[in-house]
Order: sequence, then structure tokens, then C-alpha cells
Amino acid sequence: MVLSSNWLSLQSSNDSAGTKKKVRAKGGEKKRTGKKERVSKADSAVKPSAQDLQKKAKTTTGSKLMDMVANMTREIAKVEQERLKEKGSSLALVAEDGHESVLKQRLNEDVAKKPSSRTNEVGKYVSMDCEFVGVGPEGKDSALARVSIVNFYGNVVLDLFVRPKEPVTDWRTWVSGIKPHHMANAVTQEECQKQVEKVLRGRILVGHSVHHDLTALMLSHPRRMIRDTSRHIPFRQQYSEGKTPSLKKLTKEVLNLEIQEGEHSSIEDARATMLLYKSDKLEFEKLHKKQFGGA
Repeated sequence: MVLSSNWLSLQSSNDSAGTKKKVRAKGGEKKRTGKKERVSKADSAVKPSAQDLQKKAKTTTGSKLMDMVANMTREIAKVEQERLKEKGSSLALVAEDGHESVLKQRLNEDVAKKPSSRTNEVGKYVSMDCEFVGVGPEGKDSALARVSIVNFYGNVVLDLFVRPKEPVTDWRTWVSGIKPHHMANAVTQEECQKQVEKVLRGRILVGHSVHHDLTALMLSHPRRMIRDTSRHIPFRQQYSEGKTPSLKKLTKEVLNLEIQEGEHSSIEDARATMLLYKSDKLEFEKLHKKQFGGA
């Protein structure tokens, strides 16, 4: 894995801080257990339900994902700026004779540029994930029901609920997160296809087993413009004995984050996929260049 030392030290400090908080919390519990407290019926009535706790856990996971996206984006920008500076130094030697002064000037201008703060723009990279419901006898066949796309910074670019052409026989809510009321504002598959194609056009698509999503959308995308975390050789070798790893497993192993606890969220999965790509971005691009000769 090619993670910068700054990002790793940041994660380490966050982990140690979390450990200290847990120690304090345990100390507080020991003090309280020495006193007998009466719990009234009113107190037990406001006890959070399992559903509330699940929502809170999902919100916390989403927040952690966004924090990690932001931190890793800054670290990757630093690495790429350093590489650009090194490239500028080597070209400066060639440019001494004056034949490449224009190139040298442009390179210096690029180095001087600061990373863009307009994180809500679509940008060059997008990550996509889809959710499906069951149709046909016993709901065994799958039909597209939601498409979510986020940008390089994890911000939502597109999030559409899609109305299946066949009657839904299994909403698969426990895993898809899709419920009947979501279809109230759902778009047709044709409209969804049109909007997704517009977003993907000319951009690098990051996904996990993304060919399944493209097939469901009846869309194609140039292979040289795809970065698939399920096919990334270092991930396969390190975490799955050469086989295809699940997104849940990779997110746990690489990012130390739990996702897909109960109902899935295509937004959360798309963010996790983008974060996985960014965690090893340099190696992704190195292998990609070896295979296709450039983006």
C-alpha cells in the first residue's frame, strides 16, 4: 500500500485519542457502579431503539468516511505536488539552453497552483455504486433501484431512485435499503441511464465490480477510464489470496471501517470505494499505465 507517513501518523493519533477516551469512560463507569441508582419508568421509556442506534452508527460511519476522504485528499495532493516539483527540477537542467523555456515556465506555474477548494464540482474522478431489488418469482431476479455517484472528495454528484419495469416481489430492504415509498419520486430507467451517462462521459470511473453496475444500466465505459477496486492486484494478493475481495472486507482491512452493517447505502459504498482507490492511487495509476500506456 502506498500511504503517506503523514496520513498514517494522523490515523495513529486518532486511534490513540480514541483509546484514551475509552479508558476515561471505563473509569467513570466504575465510580458510578458503586452507587445504587433507581431507574424510573420514564427513563426506560426514552431508551433508544435498535433502529435509532443503527441510524446513529450509520451516521457515524458516514462522517468517518468523509473525514478520511478529506484527510487522504490532502495527503495525496502533497505527494503529487512533490512529484511535480521533482519533475520540474529535472526539466530545469534540460531547459538551461533555452530550448524548453516555455515548458519550464508552464511547469513552474503548475507547481505554484494550490489544490482546488471547490470540492462540490464533479471533477475528473467519480465513484458509482448501485442497489437492487428482487423481481420475478420469489424475487430471485435483480432489478436496478438506486444509483449513487460521488466525486473525488466524497460529495454526492447524483443520487437517483429508479423505478423497475417489472413488479417488485422482494424489496430486499434489509440489504438494499430500498422501501416502497422511495419509488414515489423514482425516475424511469431511461432517464436514469441518460443522467448517469452524462456524468460519466469523459471521466475516470471508480467502482467495485463496476461492470455489474454498468451492465444493469446498459451502459459501456472505456476500460482505460475505469479503476476497479475489486480487480486491483495488490488488494487481491494481500487481502483475498488472489481472489475477488468484497467491498466490505476491503473497507475493513484497508481503511479499518465497518460498512454495510444491516441496510446498505449506495452513497456510503461509493464513498468507501473512492477512498480505497485514493489509499493506493499511485499504485493504481502505475499498474494502469503499464497496461494501457496512460489514462
